[in-house]
Amino acid sequence: MVIPIRGLPMEDDQALFRPEAWFREARGPRYEQLYRHLSAAIAAGELPPETQLPPERDLALIADVSRVTVRKAVSQLVADGVLEQRRGAGTFVKPARSKIEQSLSALLSFTDYMRQRGKTSSSRILRRGLFLPTPDETMSLGLSAGERVARVERLRFADDTPLALEWSSLPTDVLPDPEAVGTSLYDVLRASGKAPTRAVQRITAVNLTAADAKLLLLPEGAAVLRIDRTAYVPSGRPIEFTRGLYRSDIYDFIAELRLDAPS
Repeated sequence: MVIPIRGLPMEDDQALFRPEAWFREARGPRYEQLYRHLSAAIAAGELPPETQLPPERDLALIADVSRVTVRKAVSQLVADGVLEQRRGAGTFVKPARSKIEQSLSALLSFTDYMRQRGKTSSSRILRRGLFLPTPDETMSLGLSAGERVARVERLRFADDTPLALEWSSLPTDVLPDPEAVGTSLYDVLRASGKAPTRAVQRITAVNLTAADAKLLLLPEGAAVLRIDRTAYVPSGRPIEFTRGLYRSDIYDFIAELRLDAPS
């Protein structure tokens, strides 16, 4: 029996949900695998906005799982904000979020940029304190042997949507008390007269680990933008190294290029 799904071509109706498309032995509970599969299909556009999913009973039949399994996977996608259940109508893929664009030519903190966009930023502190530096932190900040680094690890939100994971590291004379950092690191640095004035950034694409994916409400292995930023004060001293993972489904970085006048 072919159960038509509104918004999908007929030939795609069954294949996307059949167990051979998403279930793998020893890859976790069925509801988690189905959740990750549907989440990835939505992110990739295989389930476009306004696509109506089959009713719970029909989806369980196609996927060869129990209705409880379907219910748990769909409930998590609703909680993630990618599906919505409309009373009397069914379950639909929500319209894609509008992307946030950030210029690469301006040195702004996450909080400053969200303020400019009229959005409310917040942070969940995952860890902060004084630590032995990693090789990347030692090289980027020019630390000497035996020095510790002040590190603040945060999950960053805009209007309650998790957008980024950031690991910010600074020399201890620049940030002696990491506990002072809440939402905005740069507010703390400005208050002490130690805010950077320029930065160098390197952008790469990476795939999320299971732990990071859970925090960002994305499927494991989803592609995100990783940005490594080293920021400097006017003297040229590097005083901040931040590594961030940014959701590529709702975050764009924009660079303006100019043609230099011929000499």
